[in-house]
Amino acid sequence: TEGAPLQAHVTNLDSSPYLGRLALCRIVEGEIRRGQTVTWIRRDGTATNVRLSELLMTDALDRLPVDTAGPGDIIAVAGIPEITIGETLADPADPRPLPLIHVDEPSISMTIGINTSPLAGKVGKKLTARLVKARLDAELVGNVSIKVNGTERPDTWEVQGRGELQLAILVEMMRREGFELTVGKPEVVTRTIDGRLHEPTERLTIDVPEEHMGAVTQLLGVRKGALEQLVNHGTGWVRLEYVVPARGLIGFRTEFLTETRGTGIMNHVFEGYAPWFGELRHRQTGSLVADRTGVVSSYALFNLQERGTLFVGPGDEVYEGMVCGENSRPDEMDVNPTKEKHLTNVRSSTGDELERLIPPRRMSLEQSLEYCAGDECLEVTPAGVRIRKVVLDANDRAKIRNRAKKDV
Repeated sequence: TEGAPLQAHVTNLDSSPYLGRLALCRIVEGEIRRGQTVTWIRRDGTATNVRLSELLMTDALDRLPVDTAGPGDIIAVAGIPEITIGETLADPADPRPLPLIHVDEPSISMTIGINTSPLAGKVGKKLTARLVKARLDAELVGNVSIKVNGTERPDTWEVQGRGELQLAILVEMMRREGFELTVGKPEVVTRTIDGRLHEPTERLTIDVPEEHMGAVTQLLGVRKGALEQLVNHGTGWVRLEYVVPARGLIGFRTEFLTETRGTGIMNHVFEGYAPWFGELRHRQTGSLVADRTGVVSSYALFNLQERGTLFVGPGDEVYEGMVCGENSRPDEMDVNPTKEKHLTNVRSSTGDELERLIPPRRMSLEQSLEYCAGDECLEVTPAGVRIRKVVLDANDRAKIRNRAKKDV
């Protein structure tokens, strides 16, 4: 409308090393100018007059400074460090707030800290707690959906986000920037409501071919998913709508893609909090854990591969407490993947045959997070990801297990 008062809606956030927090806004009414004083209407309804230090618009892949912008333009403004999504920039003479945009609360948390493994510092360049904290603080400037809380340890922080994939993306970005990290197993963010423990639930929508419907139903049945709607389109595809506890979706994506042969499509949004669903099915297999530091030998792997699936290959470095494979049985097994063949003067026609090794299973960061058991965590470096025990020493782990049995 011609001559209407300014109304600009903050729809996203970004950050600049020079300008600080940038508010990405869509101008609904009016005109905005660089250096102008506008009214910032917060989520709680309070209003403050602020001066815009910079006004930017996007041209191709660049943000360029402009003097003015009008209705319909997408702009970035600097100068308001505490602004967040859903708030309004308005005309000081006639401030009119726009409807708020609701940002879902974090439902998954995991710990991120400095690398504490024996191989720390060999690959990455950013190793200290100060650098890790500075990077997490920088992420908070432009990412409104995560929260960072302190823990009992000064070199570890609890990071809360909307899902394991969002947190995995943050860790992957830090890994590529040269950080070495210890990352804990994803957990759900619980609440106590009316004296009862509640956990977050997700509304999960799945599209799959008809022949995979049984497999998906079985996967979600053990994860305490409740089927709310089933629509058969008559085209060979079925749409299923579930309400599932958020922790039931940890590790679901990989199994879902495997069971549907890569054809399934899934999407989930935050639904709300519900009373604690009880015990969920855990990983049925145990871990093969290295009992010493050294370099993996093909001779040792040849003898170990019948015990389960291996994650390491000949020449890889291992240390005590590092998970080097998946045990086919549910219990944990300490193994020696560095064992060398003893050479003797005796030769036989069959003794030096080529050892046939099954290629190791190399897992991505997200797959490793899904695989982690309760007493395991990840060592993340620019060169790759290793799964390790939280307590590296085998004797200390045995004492903890014995103590847990006595408590039960």
